[in-house]
Amino acid sequence: VTGLSIRHVGERFQRSNGTISKYFKKILFAFSSHDIYSKYIRLPRSDAPVHPTIRDNPKFFPFFADAIGAIDGTHIVCAPSSEERDAMRNRK
Repeated sequence: VTGLSIRHVGERFQRSNGTISKYFKKILFAFSSHDIYSKYIRLPRSDAPVHPTIRDNPKFFPFFADAIGAIDGTHIVCAPSSEERDAMRNRK
């Protein structure tokens, strides 16, 4: 999400590059699985207008002119079981 390399993320969380890569792949596969993708991902309609913040800013529009959606700022409902709740809790 932050655009950092695996090495930087590993340093930040004090984990090896292999561990970061392994769990990144698990998350990537989970989000792209049919169950999650079909339930939570909704692409915008082809005739949906471009948001004015992007359309009116020459710094953004050339890069996002043909974009069909974004993940940044997207909230996904998560309701882990009571056994998994402690592991899923954000320490920050």
